[in-house]
Amino acid sequence: MERRLEFTVPKEYDGKKVIHLLRGYADVSVRTVNKLKRVENGIMLNGEHIRTIDRIHEGDVITLNIPPDGETAEPMDVPIDVIYEDSDILVINKSPFMAMHPTHNHQGDTLANAVAGYLSKNGRTATFRAVGRLDKGTSGIVICALNRYAAARIPQSVKKEYMAVVNGSFEGKGTIDVPIYRPDPMKTLRACGESGETAVTHWESLYTDGKYSLMRIKLETGRTHQIRVHFAHLGSPLVGDSMYGEDPFEIRHQLLHCRKSEFAHPVTGEHMCITAQPPEDFIKFCESFIDKEKLAEIFI
Repeated sequence: MERRLEFTVPKEYDGKKVIHLLRGYADVSVRTVNKLKRVENGIMLNGEHIRTIDRIHEGDVITLNIPPDGETAEPMDVPIDVIYEDSDILVINKSPFMAMHPTHNHQGDTLANAVAGYLSKNGRTATFRAVGRLDKGTSGIVICALNRYAAARIPQSVKKEYMAVVNGSFEGKGTIDVPIYRPDPMKTLRACGESGETAVTHWESLYTDGKYSLMRIKLETGRTHQIRVHFAHLGSPLVGDSMYGEDPFEIRHQLLHCRKSEFAHPVTGEHMCITAQPPEDFIKFCESFIDKEKLAEIFI
């Protein structure tokens, strides 16, 4: 499905070239500009074809006709929890048991397949462009950009907030600033060590009973498995995380959930704040060590 975007030339771009407005005011990537130059009527001025070197004037209307994408994954009828949708983005509360992309271990049951299937039912297509990723085993908010323009702009403003249940007692707030590296290039396992890349995790304890702690977490960097590796490094792995700890309760995934995501809408610029409740098993475990009234306050 083609996406049409319109920009009215402001006073400060009067007399300048189209390319200046596209790269500056409209914040269109070089790659997208080059693609639109090869599309019939990809870039138009007041309804007529225009070159990027042509001059524009205050009040002119520049139109971008972004062609539809093809799917990058086979559309499959896999249920997903869509919590927000418009012409530019699709926001999903991902199940912890769903992988993001097809691999040799996951064919047809990934979020990429599910999104392709969901869009197909509505007569739409889009390349799967997730803004950031969540590990298999991690639940919560995933933002999918539905066109090139949205994909290029969203990452600039996204701020995420996670919740996790960790082993051990944590009170107050703190920061973990320890590099992370990959000991074996053939394995996904990560570890902390001075030879690694900078990794910074900010945490706040929402509740602890001395044995387990419910944490609010924000990332300053986005390394693979960062939250899981950092807390395991402290001797307090996430509950259910069999890769970096143990899963004695047979939860079958780490209790890590992307609870909130804030960002500027890629087209309108509107401030978006989207929240998603953790899955049932996450809440059930929290109920085992947190009073229900207190838990209800936390999850408001």
